[in-house]
Amino acid sequence: MNDAAAVAYSAVPVLMLLTSLVPAAVIFSLRENQVRVRTTLNLAGATAKVGFVVLLAPPVVAGEKLRASMTWAPGLEIVLVTDAFALFFVGLSAVLWLLTTVYAIGYLEGAPNRSRFFGFFSLCVTATTGIALSSNLLTFLLFYELLTLVTYPLVAHRGTKEALDAARTYLAYTLGGGAVLLGGVVWLTTLVGPVEFTAGGVEEVARLAAERPATATAVAAVLLSGLAVKAAIFPLHGWLPVAMVAPAPVSALLHAVAVVKAGVFGIVRVVHDLFGVTVLADLGVLTVLAVFAGVTILYGSLRALTQDDLKKRLAYSTVSQLSYVVLGAALLAPMATAGALAHIVHQGLMKITLFFCAGLFAEVLGLSKVSELAGVGRRMPFTAAAFTIGALGMIGLPPIAGFVSKWSLALGGLDAGQPWVVVVLVTSTLLNAAYFLPVIYALWVQEPEEGVEWSTAPHRERRGSLEAPLSLLVPTVVTASLALAAGMAAGWEYSPWQLAQLIAGGSYP
Repeated sequence: MNDAAAVAYSAVPVLMLLTSLVPAAVIFSLRENQVRVRTTLNLAGATAKVGFVVLLAPPVVAGEKLRASMTWAPGLEIVLVTDAFALFFVGLSAVLWLLTTVYAIGYLEGAPNRSRFFGFFSLCVTATTGIALSSNLLTFLLFYELLTLVTYPLVAHRGTKEALDAARTYLAYTLGGGAVLLGGVVWLTTLVGPVEFTAGGVEEVARLAAERPATATAVAAVLLSGLAVKAAIFPLHGWLPVAMVAPAPVSALLHAVAVVKAGVFGIVRVVHDLFGVTVLADLGVLTVLAVFAGVTILYGSLRALTQDDLKKRLAYSTVSQLSYVVLGAALLAPMATAGALAHIVHQGLMKITLFFCAGLFAEVLGLSKVSELAGVGRRMPFTAAAFTIGALGMIGLPPIAGFVSKWSLALGGLDAGQPWVVVVLVTSTLLNAAYFLPVIYALWVQEPEEGVEWSTAPHRERRGSLEAPLSLLVPTVVTASLALAAGMAAGWEYSPWQLAQLIAGGSYP
């Protein structure tokens, strides 16, 4: 590769940001009736981001890194890098952004304030991409806080009192967590100077832990506490079920790739690429983190059991499922780490499918509660089938992707000498079955209640077909198919599971 080509290639991380930042800037200026231009910008940006991921996958998997930096102030740099973990997360966000964009275009057809919605929608993906590509704590913090600010208008989009109250709750939690994270970043930078994420941990941070273990423990606790808000770790999860008042595409993005995944992504970075698992294990931090994750897994599942509102049931399921990632990251075993990383993708595919389906049940039939879903599988068979795949995957039934994650985490728990992890996973699986199987049973087996007339349900006349429009149905079926394929093709070289193993291997000496 000549010098000119090398320079151009190194600009790819910046270009990946621009694929969503530029469309956002233009979309804000569009009139509501400029539907074709807005749609073209949305789809072009989303497609370009996927293209960059495909372009970078082979060299990054082979060990090559692209780095782009800008000096912000003396000693402070904004640095973007495409290491394997960064591309892993960007790949998930790029694919799901494209599919969610198609879904959102159909879902919001004829709705007001679409330019505002899609502008902030693109900024949300820009911030998520920046988080994934961040090479140091400062860069991570900037994009992490940007994500908080640009997601607020999406949660508040409907403008109702309920939406505005939920958005304020979301902002209070996430800004509070961001303030704590800022304190941790400033504290660590004061102690060791600016550092870049390094697989296995940063040498200067390890030296601090050896010389001043109490201080290092306190810094780690502050950083992880700040990140725990967006990761929805109990008892800092309260914003997530409340935020379900947002439109279905926003709920899907929040739960599958954006806000909550930024939290768990940050925790994995701090544990594996800042302190290092061995350092945090010696400090005793991993044990505490694992316990909080285990409690959250069970708590989220128990709360999901009691929810009749479908989106809230899914929200508490997310609270539980996110902590699978945290639990795997906190266990001193490569298999557990690989399971955690794979679950970032697997949970994203399954959960976005479930939220897409919940949006279709509400949009087409006006149904939002589990108790209302009897017989809907006959009315919307493709949507119900997609929901069934996502739900069975969450339970952990093979060959869907969720099984691969849970099996890996269980083996990792045994490898780490923590058999209680298996007990937590088995209990959680039973609870998953307890709150998902009744929904599947209602969809396919139960008869509709006497007197129910779907033809008079909200949106029925406008939609007027047996299923949702293709712009809504196709993304839903695709994500369900990807969740199934990720489980069935786990042995394929570029599957999420195989890539997760590759990344996890670099975290251990």
